[in-house]
Amino acid sequence: MTGTALVRLAAGDFRDRVRRPVYAVTLLAAVALGLLAVPAADSRWAIIDVGGNRGVYSSAWVGTATALAGALWLTVGGFWVVRGGIVRDAAGRVGEILAATPLRTAGYLAAKFLANLLVLASMLGVLAGTALVLQLVRGEDRAVHPLALFGPFALIALPLIAVTAAAAVLFDTVPPLRAGFGNVVWFVLSLALAIGGQSAGAPLGGIGVQQATQSMVDALRRQQLPFGDGEFSLGLTQVPEPLHTFGWDGAQFSGGFLATRLAIVACAAALALLPALWFGRFDPARNPGRTTTAVAARPVAEPAEPVASAAPGPFGALPPTAPVRAGAAFGRLLIGQTRILVQGVPWTWWAVTAALGVAALAVPLPLVTGLMLPALWLWPVLIWSRLGSQQVENGLEELLAAHPAPRLRLLADWASGVLLAAVAGLGPLLRMLIAGDAAGAAHWLAGALFVPALALGLGTVVRSHRPFQALYLPLWYLLVNQVRAVDFMGAVRTAGRPDGPSPLLVAALAAALVGAAVLAGAARRDVKR
Repeated sequence: MTGTALVRLAAGDFRDRVRRPVYAVTLLAAVALGLLAVPAADSRWAIIDVGGNRGVYSSAWVGTATALAGALWLTVGGFWVVRGGIVRDAAGRVGEILAATPLRTAGYLAAKFLANLLVLASMLGVLAGTALVLQLVRGEDRAVHPLALFGPFALIALPLIAVTAAAAVLFDTVPPLRAGFGNVVWFVLSLALAIGGQSAGAPLGGIGVQQATQSMVDALRRQQLPFGDGEFSLGLTQVPEPLHTFGWDGAQFSGGFLATRLAIVACAAALALLPALWFGRFDPARNPGRTTTAVAARPVAEPAEPVASAAPGPFGALPPTAPVRAGAAFGRLLIGQTRILVQGVPWTWWAVTAALGVAALAVPLPLVTGLMLPALWLWPVLIWSRLGSQQVENGLEELLAAHPAPRLRLLADWASGVLLAAVAGLGPLLRMLIAGDAAGAAHWLAGALFVPALALGLGTVVRSHRPFQALYLPLWYLLVNQVRAVDFMGAVRTAGRPDGPSPLLVAALAAALVGAAVLAGAARRDVKR
């Protein structure tokens, strides 16, 4: 495969990816993260905290802070955007066409890796532009130094997104990791990479933060400024008071550091080509007895109500649809949607849920609210992510569009998710009621309403299960790390009482998300008419 053909194949894949709604959602999240990386001077939130200090918002500090924040986000959230390209080729019969061409497996994998890298690099470019705007808007130092501002994106962030792009190719070629389970596995791996990569002994310099942090500490010492215990914190954290400022001109990266960054990119490219050892490139000769489809669609149940075609067939007009009685229809819809939602879930999943629920009745209340309930409401994440997107991904959108009460069907879809949340969290709820924890029960109810609403809203608007997984897992991680601003289930407590947002606020947000799903569905139906 020539270099020109490889670039053309990658460019075509890139154009297809950037037209998808999930790309825009992840891009907006990256820009929002840039705002968090360079907050207002009086903010109590920080991405980088050097012993209670942060640098003046110069090109060096803004560029480094946004590059590190962007690298962390795109390593986690960007993975959901770029993965699935090989699966789509198989499901869309593109793979059969490619199997009949002279294209080699290594060339195909290289093109997929390059396309993934282009998608993530385009997001990184937007984030770099955001950094320039933020430096000018914050106004602490408006002297723009391009190398100091944009250099960290190339030296720190780019190698990490290359690893993400390669991991997406690898996961798409390993059967157990192709579906939602692979997303959860990558979330855990990316967290380990982000945390372990900050240590001094990390292979190949880790995520590239060590030289920057050492120069920050050296700057504080030269300026004889106090810096607490000298610990460096990278990640969204809440600080008791606004951070103090100090002057920082940026890190001086050595030749050895540059060599390690190039080595990371080379290792990523090798990782992307590794599946050539087993991946058949949709060629039946290399996969005897198998279909070309990379992953089978999840089984779905029949609709709860028979639906009629919207247009008359060749034998004349169909009889008019019987009027829908909301009270009578909703119960049957809820049963049908619940069956669809949980169909294919193995009995072992229910067994683990039951075991954790029973265990929640026998442990102290703080352990129930701080650990057991979050664990039980992480367990169904792959099932919840089907809400709002299942009909699109299984090719049933046109069929279900003929349902005479589409809004009612969406509400039943959401209610099935609430029912799943109630079943999964039943043990902790009973434990809170036994202990007389009415406030905890109110937060539990708000969380049971919110999580399915988040899944339904994102699934309906973006038409994919991935945005919910990409957003919910980081939210859950912040929650279990005691960030009370995102506590939607009452896990963060002070003196035994929930310290997060009001249950009424969480419930209102859930209602807004369900409303957004209903409006998005109505707008899509109006466009098709």
